[in-house]
Amino acid sequence: MTLSNQELLIKFTDRLATEGKSRRTISGYQLDLEQFCAYISQASPTSELPLANAKAQMIKGFMHWLYQKGDTNRSISRKLSALNKFYTWLKLEDYIESSPMDRIKRPKFQKKLPKHFTEDEMKTLLSIPDLEDKFGIRNKAMLELIYSSGLRLMELAAVRIQDIDLHRGLIRLRGKGSKERIVPVGDPAIAAIREYIKIRSTFGENQDPDKLFLTHTGKAWDSKQLGLILQRYLSLVAQQEGYTLHTLRHSFATHLLQRGADIRAIQEMLGHSKLSTTEVYTHVTIDDIKKEYLRAHLRSKDPGDTKA
Repeated sequence: MTLSNQELLIKFTDRLATEGKSRRTISGYQLDLEQFCAYISQASPTSELPLANAKAQMIKGFMHWLYQKGDTNRSISRKLSALNKFYTWLKLEDYIESSPMDRIKRPKFQKKLPKHFTEDEMKTLLSIPDLEDKFGIRNKAMLELIYSSGLRLMELAAVRIQDIDLHRGLIRLRGKGSKERIVPVGDPAIAAIREYIKIRSTFGENQDPDKLFLTHTGKAWDSKQLGLILQRYLSLVAQQEGYTLHTLRHSFATHLLQRGADIRAIQEMLGHSKLSTTEVYTHVTIDDIKKEYLRAHLRSKDPGDTKA
């Protein structure tokens, strides 16, 4: 039985879900593929043109159409990645004998380097929260933890009390696709979290018993709300627009690299399979990661520790 385009897309997105892809990633693939469906349907307005029958020439026409309407090379390359993933799946499932993507050349684009703060800017940023105020104490702890351990915003919002081991200086994180990793936490972040824990009970009456960081009403954060709160601090330090909470994560990685940390350890701490397009993921044990972290990271030791 021949499946409709919609049925194929449903099966494909179900496969992505079983692979552990995030809802955001799956939604991105779906939107890109639906756009391609809409494009090829223009060639056959009276009947559905099966995706499985698409030829390389149609995909080249799709690329040209995207260029004409102003899509960037980066955007087009992303859409082609979605098509490549889809047609690779069709071939594996024996819906097609060969992929039309085999004859498609990807557009070239200059890789945009992520923005990051300098170490001096980070020191300034981390000194801004008012430690005479409970919200400042909480926000200081969150900023320190992001920079100390390279957290994504969604990971920070999801941190549970049981996830962090202050004695050992480790935290368990759930990243994209619900993948777990354990990363080190530096002494300044641990100290800031300890101070926050002392006053955590003052945040609301009916508190979320699970999450470490709470809103003023004692509830768990959502990523968007959390980003708005912490973004205010970044705006006081950033010299130009475009700096977000993810910039702290970029700064974490950049400063480790600048101080000579092993790229494999950084990949593991960030939860990436690769840090750049040319780096291949290599597994590193948690002991190796901790050793690299303590050796290289600016905030791994207490500022008053003169032994390092």
